[in-house]
Amino acid sequence: MIIVLAVALAGGVGGGVGMAQAEESGSSNGRQLLFYNHSYGVLDRETADAIEHSEYLRDFANFQVRTTTGTGGQTWTGRYLMGRETYVELFGVGDLAGQDGTLGSAGLGLSTERAGDLVTVTERLKDEGVADPVEFLQTRDFGDGVPVPWFDAILTTTEYDAFGAWAMEYRPEYFADPRGKTEPASFPGDVGRERYLSDDYRTHLMRDVTSVRLAVTEADLADNVPLLRAGGFAVRTLSDGGVVAKRGGTTIRLDSVPRAQAGLQRIELSLNRPVKNRHVERIGHSTLTVGPGSHAVWTFAANGTK
Repeated sequence: MIIVLAVALAGGVGGGVGMAQAEESGSSNGRQLLFYNHSYGVLDRETADAIEHSEYLRDFANFQVRTTTGTGGQTWTGRYLMGRETYVELFGVGDLAGQDGTLGSAGLGLSTERAGDLVTVTERLKDEGVADPVEFLQTRDFGDGVPVPWFDAILTTTEYDAFGAWAMEYRPEYFADPRGKTEPASFPGDVGRERYLSDDYRTHLMRDVTSVRLAVTEADLADNVPLLRAGGFAVRTLSDGGVVAKRGGTTIRLDSVPRAQAGLQRIELSLNRPVKNRHVERIGHSTLTVGPGSHAVWTFAANGTK
């Protein structure tokens, strides 16, 4: 996962959490502290290129192709569909360095809405069996060589097969920097997603991500369930070994699969306005179905292939 690249540059280390955590299920862990921020997937090159050059996506969403420079000068170029509070980040094979750039790799970012909640998440993680959460500061360089603190992050481990989740809290320095083009705070301590993202979504059809489904290995699932629970999600274990996490507006489903089958599978989106007719857009080895109504579904072929 991208965040791990930067952790490695900073010398961060971590260990696996273990399968016992993935077997837990039940109600949420207190107040909701973490919310779906964004997810990413590494797709086959044909699909990634089709997404990058899709005229339909540029009309459908606040769509961007952007290169970002993070901590230690690490760079990545992604294809972004930005909503009101949530977004999707898509890559092609080789767009990310090393393990992160392989077909089927994926990640999940969960963020706080109130300053200081990340500290509580860290405390809860220890109750979930994560003795030494990995802490990290991500920075962003806007191209002038002057990086600004972007967000603090926490991971359960830096060891993974193809998927990882992280908790994040945007830094006040980032909101104060005009280069970030963020919005004013709505309340004291506001570090929320809506403040971070622009209002350009209003001129497009896509509003937000309401559901995401990813296929991950058994080990990756075990390592990341504690973060969902510590964040306040209601986590339910399915009969097939996967989990569904709810609360906060976006449903997260993680299916347990062998590494060869891992990857982004499905994204569901809310729309700013209802559409009368059903539109099906084939984009590489993926299918975006919009409407009827105020809902869209984007499905991806197994591991981004036919």
